[in-house]
Amino acid sequence: MRNLFILLVIIAMLQTACSDLIIQPPESDQNIEDFEIAWNAINDVYPLLEYKKINWDSIYTVYRLRAESAEGDEFYQVLFDLLRELKDPHVFLLNKGHGLILPYQSPRFVRDINSYSPLVVRKYFNSKLQLACRERVEYAIHSNNIGYVCISSFNDEGTLDDFDVVLDQLMTTKGLIIDVRRNVGGSTGNIEKVVSRFIQSPLIYMKGFTKGNVPFIKDPIQPKISKERYVNPVIILINGTTVSAGELFAEFMNQIPTVTLLGDTTTGAACNAIAENIQGDYPLASGKHIHIGTTYACRYDGLPIDWNGILPEIRVVQTETDIKNNRDIQLEYAIEMLK
Repeated sequence: MRNLFILLVIIAMLQTACSDLIIQPPESDQNIEDFEIAWNAINDVYPLLEYKKINWDSIYTVYRLRAESAEGDEFYQVLFDLLRELKDPHVFLLNKGHGLILPYQSPRFVRDINSYSPLVVRKYFNSKLQLACRERVEYAIHSNNIGYVCISSFNDEGTLDDFDVVLDQLMTTKGLIIDVRRNVGGSTGNIEKVVSRFIQSPLIYMKGFTKGNVPFIKDPIQPKISKERYVNPVIILINGTTVSAGELFAEFMNQIPTVTLLGDTTTGAACNAIAENIQGDYPLASGKHIHIGTTYACRYDGLPIDWNGILPEIRVVQTETDIKNNRDIQLEYAIEMLK
């Protein structure tokens, strides 16, 4: 699931009002054509309409009328609202000159966007956290001989090539905390590089499906036999800003007996355009593009990750007030568990 999310784009989305979308000259003569392409593309490939109980035919009727009456740039709002009906962070608009526009974000993401701070995390360590993996990973050893690794992103296939170096330096710790709060996704290849250091036998992939519940199958994750496996207790920190590949990682790791998920429920967004021969990006007549998720992943209990998220085994609620008071109570709880 390469390059699913970019954190700066998501933060920019949260700061962007609908009025900011109006940046192009009027293109009213292409509004209906744009609408038809967008509606039909979603109707053809989006796999969660039935699960989310979305009546896409009735939505056509409502939005076709809005598209017909929209004048010029008013159609931007119509298209924005149409995509938002799917309530899916993997469905977005690529606008000429403006970049990526996300119509929707999970309420859990919004809830937790300010309830975590890497600056507060650093206050729990006597020494400076070390950077690795193109600065996508920070790591340190707590004074109680507890390892800490923060993985901020799984983006780009080569990003975590030197994760082995990080874990090798933490092998003698009595426990390990892996922090994927604020991890907004990336590639399954990078997930596998991390998971492979903790499993002793092949780990079956969770099930994925395209529209019509057609299975999407991937080979099991293989243990990395050339490297020593980390066998001591591991706690994975998650919250509402753990997104997409970050959620897949948490669910994979949760299948390992020595691993505990701690924190709060993840965002619930793992429907992306990964199936072969199914288009995910659709150009509209006006030059805009829309991106549609075509394959959704299910947890090991069979429920889609979308909307449901990944639940912690130990729920520790953390708020913006805690962060303002320079406390990370989720991290504190994890440290106490591993002492």
